[in-house]
Amino acid sequence: MLNDIKKDAQARMNKSIESLRHDLTKLRTGRATTALVDHLKVNYYGSDMPLTQVASVVVSDARSLTITPWEKQMVSAVEKAILGSDLGLTPNTAGTVIRINIPALTEERRRDLSKVVHANGEDAKVAIRNIRRDANQQIKDLLKEKEVTEDEVRRAEEEIQKITDKAIKDVDEVVKAKEQELMAV
Repeated sequence: MLNDIKKDAQARMNKSIESLRHDLTKLRTGRATTALVDHLKVNYYGSDMPLTQVASVVVSDARSLTITPWEKQMVSAVEKAILGSDLGLTPNTAGTVIRINIPALTEERRRDLSKVVHANGEDAKVAIRNIRRDANQQIKDLLKEKEVTEDEVRRAEEEIQKITDKAIKDVDEVVKAKEQELMAV
């Protein structure tokens, strides 16, 4: 019973950390990465498809991406998806190849993005603490139903706190790594 609660809490905390990592990959640093456009949807014959399913996306150098649609008529749809996205990037088209040049980040923009990274990290920490609270509540409910002893409750709460501390440390490491990536010129 208690082990199930601990495993569930750990799994949910790990999902929160993975969600943070996924959210941070969408943040534009000064470098080109295919993760910048992974979330884009392209109108493909009336249905929205992920960009990676209608074109190949390649990092051509540190500051540019090259997108080559599988079909020639998809070039305009891919351009439209890039322009309509929240990336703030302008595609350059040459025949069937679309190039996206990623401008260098200014110091001010780096600081703004750093604040966003920290805010995302805080949100992840809040989610982890909420998971801890839920797990502790489940344990206390077991105590009320007299299914566990007070010693078992105290031990379980200590273990949940250790799991929480490790998860928060992992969040701090993810945030620190992303901030270093942002500040690298």
